[in-house]
Amino acid sequence: MSLRDALVAPAHGAVRRWVLRAFPRDRKGGIDYDHPEGDAGLFGPDSVTWRIHGDFAGMLSGGLCALMLQTLHPRALAGVWDHSNFRTDLIGRLRRTTAFVGGTTYAPTMAAHQLVDRVKAIHGKVSGTTADGTAYAADDPDLLTWVHVTEMYSFLAGYRRYRRHDLSAGIADRYYDETRRVAQALGARDVPSSEAAVEAYFAERQTELRFDERSREVLTVLAAIELPVPMAGLSRELFLGAGTALLPAWAVEKLGRSPRQRAEAQFAATALRGLAPVFRGALSEGVAARSCRRVGRSPRLLDQWPPALHETRS
Repeated sequence: MSLRDALVAPAHGAVRRWVLRAFPRDRKGGIDYDHPEGDAGLFGPDSVTWRIHGDFAGMLSGGLCALMLQTLHPRALAGVWDHSNFRTDLIGRLRRTTAFVGGTTYAPTMAAHQLVDRVKAIHGKVSGTTADGTAYAADDPDLLTWVHVTEMYSFLAGYRRYRRHDLSAGIADRYYDETRRVAQALGARDVPSSEAAVEAYFAERQTELRFDERSREVLTVLAAIELPVPMAGLSRELFLGAGTALLPAWAVEKLGRSPRQRAEAQFAATALRGLAPVFRGALSEGVAARSCRRVGRSPRLLDQWPPALHETRS
């Protein structure tokens, strides 16, 4: 072990324990990421998705950014408002989202499809009306597309901001094209398959979006979320700020972020970018690494971007 490794090993151990406490792995009846050998799942080790979804800093900050974006859609928000205990268990919602995204990304094929089927069954039970009487249903194809696009936009933005800022438009296009298969399996329609299409999609949705009292309450709950880690308040401010820094300019305006809040978000983003290598070192043996070994590949390949991935799709 090198001197550097000896110095950072205690920090890596502590960070790993904190993360697993916040987002514990289901060891009883959960997904077996080690078998069957050779099963590449829905994406496989040569995908852009395996690389982007393996970065903890980008994924957690991206997940928080997506949640903020989702509060702007009245029908999407109504489902959370009426059918979840977000006021007392918002961390549980984040855990479930993490488990679904991680599972559909890295799990063997059958387990990934089982996750999709389970979520579809849950969606089929969620329906109602918004505050103004508009009907909504969680399995509405348009709402499924909204949730998917806000998440994939945010995860990609997180990876770019906190891992690699030089990802090309071609890589982004490939990421959106790959990940839309999960949204389509859930029942989404007209899912954007490129970065330009996502930008156009957000532009088209502007007239549907609102920042209202319900949005404010969810964000108030989010701002007080208690992460089960040491220095919970500081950790919350770091990741919430880093997530806020990923918001597109139009969302920053709709959410009414003050100049001070914007400055704090940029400070948090700078801090997380500096800390991100510590998280990567501490979490190098997660499900992404296990899945690489399941298909007989080295986990180190997830740090590599083969030239083919830099090509812009025609």
